[in-house]
Amino acid sequence: MMPQSTSTPPRICHACDGFATATITTGTRSTDGTRTTIRVNCPTCRGLGRTIPAGLVRAGK
Repeated sequence: MMPQSTSTPPRICHACDGFATATITTGTRSTDGTRTTIRVNCPTCRGLGRTIPAGLVRAGK
């Protein structure tokens, strides 16, 4: 029988459900014809897709 691990899985961000980064088209095209895109990170988890336990977060950061 294998021992059970005691680590807990990372908490998924409630704001983005783990989909922390989105690529959005701006509607314009570059000179080679490809669409111009920007990457946007979730403001709650800062692009991690998971939340950080409150004990590890420093105030004001």
